[in-house]
Amino acid sequence: MKCLATTDVQTYDPTQYPAQPLRIFARVEFGRMNHRNYTILAGILLAPFLGWAANPAPSATNLTAPPLPAIRALKIEPAALKFHDGRHERGVLVLGQTDAGKFVDLTAQTTFKTDATNIVLRGAAVIAKSAGTAEVTISAAGYSAKLPVTVESAAVPPVRFVRDIEPVLSKVGCNAGTCHGSAKGKNGFKLSLRGYDPDFDYEALVNDISGRRFNRVNVDESLMLQKPTGEVPHEGRQAIKPGSREFEMLRAWIAEGAKPERTEAGRATKIEVLPAEIEMDLAGRAQQLLVIAHYADDTTRDVTRDAIFSSSNTDVAEVKDGQVRALRRGEAAVLIRYEGIYATKELTVMGDRAGYEWANTTTNNFIDQHVYAKLQRIKALPSELCTDSEFIRRVALDLTGLPPKAERVRAFLADTNDSKLKRDTLIDQLI
Repeated sequence: MKCLATTDVQTYDPTQYPAQPLRIFARVEFGRMNHRNYTILAGILLAPFLGWAANPAPSATNLTAPPLPAIRALKIEPAALKFHDGRHERGVLVLGQTDAGKFVDLTAQTTFKTDATNIVLRGAAVIAKSAGTAEVTISAAGYSAKLPVTVESAAVPPVRFVRDIEPVLSKVGCNAGTCHGSAKGKNGFKLSLRGYDPDFDYEALVNDISGRRFNRVNVDESLMLQKPTGEVPHEGRQAIKPGSREFEMLRAWIAEGAKPERTEAGRATKIEVLPAEIEMDLAGRAQQLLVIAHYADDTTRDVTRDAIFSSSNTDVAEVKDGQVRALRRGEAAVLIRYEGIYATKELTVMGDRAGYEWANTTTNNFIDQHVYAKLQRIKALPSELCTDSEFIRRVALDLTGLPPKAERVRAFLADTNDSKLKRDTLIDQLI
């Protein structure tokens, strides 16, 4: 295979990166096969946003939200709400479209109003009170939009073990690997790791130690409530606060008889995360996420409060309770977990790219096309090709794992042929 490969180190303007991280680019250019039965696996190290920092990274607490850009339209997600029962509320995202066609989260700056009597508004959340249809007027950045709401039923169903209780145990960490979800459990009590086996968990909760975790006569004396709230000694300390939503859910389940539920009926089949794309312009910008669970009976539920979020790069973005906050220019991925179902959302923090202009660069193959498309999207410039002396060292290490011998280096540098031609020849020789 004829191949021209370079890997260059490029340091960005330190004003763009408070801790002056090092940014590394890789550029791999392929030619023709030369009729040889060889395959080269070229790893493209395109990580202009991933680096390391000598100084502490910024945090969401010491960043000020930047001013909002000019908005030309509103986008509501979901575009409509439907309630199947009255147990859970539904969240709404309000996104503002900028002149550049990007979106910023306006939810916190939005006014929600309704004249309907069958729903109640609590900030950006809608709560069903009775069956019927309704409409919510959403106003932000000088624009207004209508959100249709359909309430099929506002009746509050009984608490279900798989659909309601297992998510609570996961959210507060009871079935985590550091707690009762570990291989041997904790203090003689074991749950399945992250709730992967609801039937096992139900049996452990209800039948272990002769069922003494539940007091159906005096619900508030149940160990299932007293342990996590810290009313009795608990190595995990207070995992659930008395009177909280999680506490009331557990208490209601016990009061209703602590009944089991078929896993296939209660477990979500997939989750949907909104918005579809996350791209923030400047550090300090925030974006709320919504997590919608889909079930086998074609119903949906907003499970954002019970989902678990984490960021792959906490130097670039932090995430808490489903809200992502940009810390500095870069890329990261947000992992969303809900009851054994995982989703990821890639996010980009562009930073101030004023004055950026793409420089026309030679495209030698289809890999270059993808690399350059990514660089243009993140508004970064490719590095220049490395020198012949740099190339021979790098390609020898890449293909043989050893530095080149001195006589090979001298011969390569003394070769007066075109640089691309002699690099192709060197690659063939090393292979």
